[in-house]
Amino acid sequence: MTSQRIALITGGNRGLGRATALALAERGVDVVVTYRAGKDQAEEVVESVTGLGRTAVALSLDTAVVAGFDDFTDELRRTLRERWHRDDFDYLVNNAGIAVTAAFADTTESEFDALIDVHLKGVFFLTQKLLPLIADGGRIVNLSTGLTRFTSVGQAAYASVKGAVEVLTRYLAKELGPRGITVNTVAPGPVATDFAGGIMRDDEGFRAMLASQTALGRVGEPTDVGGAIGALLADGSGWITGQRVEVSGGILL
Repeated sequence: MTSQRIALITGGNRGLGRATALALAERGVDVVVTYRAGKDQAEEVVESVTGLGRTAVALSLDTAVVAGFDDFTDELRRTLRERWHRDDFDYLVNNAGIAVTAAFADTTESEFDALIDVHLKGVFFLTQKLLPLIADGGRIVNLSTGLTRFTSVGQAAYASVKGAVEVLTRYLAKELGPRGITVNTVAPGPVATDFAGGIMRDDEGFRAMLASQTALGRVGEPTDVGGAIGALLADGSGWITGQRVEVSGGILL
């Protein structure tokens, strides 16, 4: 791995992706953030990373559209050569996501398919497409959810798909181990972002209820998760692979 490390963060324009980009920049890592919508947000992240003394680029990507992955990979390859004079990067954070909240009996096929496309199919085939660009000795972090351990009404489809991501993580860790690439899952608990309509950020009553269920007595902030991802990508964490790391403040222990 070269001395200047580079991370690619999908959905890096807001929420946990943005927090991860900033956490990594503070640790001396350059970043490529992707966005589906929210180009202005992505450019703000680039400015913030630049303000921390690191190099950053924002690229458009819809992780639900596998047909676009070839063009994205070509654009990423060009960007790596032009900005860093490299043909590879070091860290992949599969963060991009969408929310669907519906009781099992009410979940539609289109809602289920949308979750599969972004959270599982997109993660599977984007990672596959990017494998030649990930440096030997690199790291991959996939985002899951605390809801794969505990349950909440309305999250059956979302949690099931994330459970599949956790299984995929273990298989990737096994298959990519010979290249020295580690693969882990970070599973956030309730975090105050705009995800799922921002309920955990904006609804004080809901926040208080969730906080009462955690060992640390509060809802998480994006920096809590960004910091955990940064720790998994740090130099001293290279012996950790195939693991699920829950970042939840100890909810429902």
